[in-house]
Amino acid sequence: MGVSAAYVTWADPDGFDDEKEPALAAWAEVGIAGHVVRWDDPGVDWAAFDVVVVRSPWDYVIRRAEFLDWAHRVESVTRLLNPAAVLERNTDKVYLRDLGVPIVPTYWVAPGEAVDFPVLDEYVVKPTVSSGARDTIRTGDRDKALAHAAQLVADGRTAMIQPYLDMVETEGETSLLYFGGRFSHAIRRNPMLAESSLVLNEGNGRGELRDPDPDQLALAERVLAEFPDVLYARVDLVRLPDGSPVLIELELTEPYLFLRYAPDGPANLARALVEAI
Repeated sequence: MGVSAAYVTWADPDGFDDEKEPALAAWAEVGIAGHVVRWDDPGVDWAAFDVVVVRSPWDYVIRRAEFLDWAHRVESVTRLLNPAAVLERNTDKVYLRDLGVPIVPTYWVAPGEAVDFPVLDEYVVKPTVSSGARDTIRTGDRDKALAHAAQLVADGRTAMIQPYLDMVETEGETSLLYFGGRFSHAIRRNPMLAESSLVLNEGNGRGELRDPDPDQLALAERVLAEFPDVLYARVDLVRLPDGSPVLIELELTEPYLFLRYAPDGPANLARALVEAI
């Protein structure tokens, strides 16, 4: 095929992205020459690649405007996956309000709005532009929750406030991975807000393979119906106390794909990339 593809990452000083090797090996098997490139490297000629695949630019959270400008520039000279418009929408969690699917109950406070929300047993407060658990707190102290939301709003950020769901520590979160619109594998993820620590990036994601239930598959496919042109997607679900599945997050920008957990995962991604090209 002779296709040249950029595997887009960041400076990654601590080597968090352990998915480069299995992904690139699978790409090579189908004739795609993969090249690991930093998204912010000023010396890269993006037009030299047949396709540019966004994978682990995990510093975009603190440089979102710069990152989105980069994405639109790249898309003007070559194929970008996932597309720039998808990245722009997906990097601010306010998109959750517009999907028309069940989500974790959420209260939104934008800059200029009064910081107020219902009393909950336990709060999760975070900005709508974040990755992993960056700038996220879990607390049972309402005053602390109000203060954190107020600080986010004062900084010009939109805050989202959710109840903490104990189900993430019993059943766990379920992440369903799709490549080229096809289900590849699912993972039971360890809770990111357990008492022990906060996970600050996707690269140390841990979990175990699981078979999703029919209602989880149905919800994931309902969510993805709105995004038919994405190469990769991770649909993160949890169950409410009544047992119904809801969307926590739809990861279309830089999700950890748990390729090392699924024997067919890298090949499924490579096949989807060939089809996209």
